[in-house]
Amino acid sequence: MKSLNLRSNQGAGLRLLCVLLLSAMTVPSLRAQANAEFDDYKARIDGYWLLAFPGGSITDATSGDIIDLQKDFGFGSYSSFAGKFDWKFTHKNHIYVTGANFNHSRVATLQRTIAFQGQTFNVGVVTKADISAPLIAPGYQYDIIRRRRGNFGLAVQIDLFNSSASFFAAAQANNNNQSVSAKKSLLAPIPVAGPTFRYYLTNSPRLFVEGNVFGMYLFGYGNFISTTDDVGITLNKHLSLNVGYSLGSRLTVNVDSKKDRLGLRLTQQGPLVGAEVSF
Repeated sequence: MKSLNLRSNQGAGLRLLCVLLLSAMTVPSLRAQANAEFDDYKARIDGYWLLAFPGGSITDATSGDIIDLQKDFGFGSYSSFAGKFDWKFTHKNHIYVTGANFNHSRVATLQRTIAFQGQTFNVGVVTKADISAPLIAPGYQYDIIRRRRGNFGLAVQIDLFNSSASFFAAAQANNNNQSVSAKKSLLAPIPVAGPTFRYYLTNSPRLFVEGNVFGMYLFGYGNFISTTDDVGITLNKHLSLNVGYSLGSRLTVNVDSKKDRLGLRLTQQGPLVGAEVSF
């Protein structure tokens, strides 16, 4: 009887030991799962459609004439696109590249005489204006705070604006019915920095808000500032839909007659919709 009781106690002890070992292995796993970040990925692609409302002006380096996109040509809204590729190569470090388009044309009858790049566009002449400032921006982001329901970081990027402005007018009476055209280009590299964040509104990855603010003042050269905010709905682990508003992006490059540098003041804002794919 004592032998049977000893064996029974040994069996119970072994079962208890197994339960304790299993618990020790399972609890950390469950705790890690409970604390898993909603915004967990290695690579991410964002794409947006933007209904842009442009504005601004162009200053000719030769004549100093300021051509207002709204007053002189009545630039209206147009469709634009933006995208971003983000590689999160460590838990808090990102390398990314983003791009956006500012490309618009407008035909208007001039209400005043305009001088641009040594050419004169007379009052009353039908003139076509083409303004282009596509953006490519490589950057780096560090997440200062990264928690289960969101993150907050700082990003630095180089905004490369390959800008150009061109004007074309068909036969002008004052120029013996000859057409007149002028074009000027400017590559504007502007370093910018600012905060970026994402926050999940509930204790699930279903709904989140995110935004950023970028800016830089470059003294005599110019400045840039922008902010974009949106709300996202997560459909599954890899896909979400986003809707928001680009509150404004403003590029300013000061004119420099000595360097024959075109002066630019371009702004755009408007609602946006898009999708986000994460891997």
